[in-house]
Amino acid sequence: MVTGLVLVRLMAGKEKSALSQIKAIKGVAHVTAVFGRWDLVLDVETEDIVTLSNVVVRGIRSTPGVLSTESLVTTAI
Repeated sequence: MVTGLVLVRLMAGKEKSALSQIKAIKGVAHVTAVFGRWDLVLDVETEDIVTLSNVVVRGIRSTPGVLSTESLVTTAI
């Protein structure tokens, strides 16, 4: 299992629509709305790093209203 945090910046006026679409993406385990440079912090859980990359690129980044993302792959310590 590979997990990651994905920081998401949304387009003004598209937040509600983008949020509902992002929540439906397979692999997105939890969504937190935040204030500051980023609008959302997503917990993503997938089988491997390739799948995690596909979730970010083909799922999250392709969602209308998503301006940018930053991915942080996590590891247990």
